[in-house]
Amino acid sequence: MVVYIHGFNSSPASSKAGLLRRKLESLGRGREFSAPALPHSPATAAALLDDVIAKHPGAALVGSSLGGYYATYLAEKHGLKAVLLNPAVRPYELLKDHLGMQQNFHTGERYEFTVRHVAELRALEVDRITPSHYLLLAATGDEVLDYRAAVERYRGCRQIVVQGGDHSLSNFADYLDVVLEFCGMARQGRK
Repeated sequence: MVVYIHGFNSSPASSKAGLLRRKLESLGRGREFSAPALPHSPATAAALLDDVIAKHPGAALVGSSLGGYYATYLAEKHGLKAVLLNPAVRPYELLKDHLGMQQNFHTGERYEFTVRHVAELRALEVDRITPSHYLLLAATGDEVLDYRAAVERYRGCRQIVVQGGDHSLSNFADYLDVVLEFCGMARQGRK
């Protein structure tokens, strides 16, 4: 099972989630994919993801941006593998400048991002990571996050630093095989 964790103001309708879902479907493993729609509250999002993992013990995680931060929390809590796509390293610092009304890129839903949400993010911080649990994909051209923060945070982990690129990791399709291999998903369909 692969659980895709979307980023801030994103959704399961993101292009990376769609690529991953379609790739697994092409391998006959479409039922082994989950991409929950996360609530705006980080504490509630973490609880929802805990529930998903409880139903799928041993799942592998693929987290994008803020989803990478959540994936790190969950990987350490549950001993899971996680692929991190341009992950947010300290989102509670970055997002404190984005308090107020927000709008989801895919659904158009509007909501208020508050100081309480920032505190909830801080509470999910993981002090130490287990390097063998992670594969980092970071683009040097990320216009939202400084890729060097992720490279430093996940030092000792398997890393792929993409020269250029962007925050949305537009060339994610080029890395699907390595992502699924890291997640323990066979290239061929299940028998």
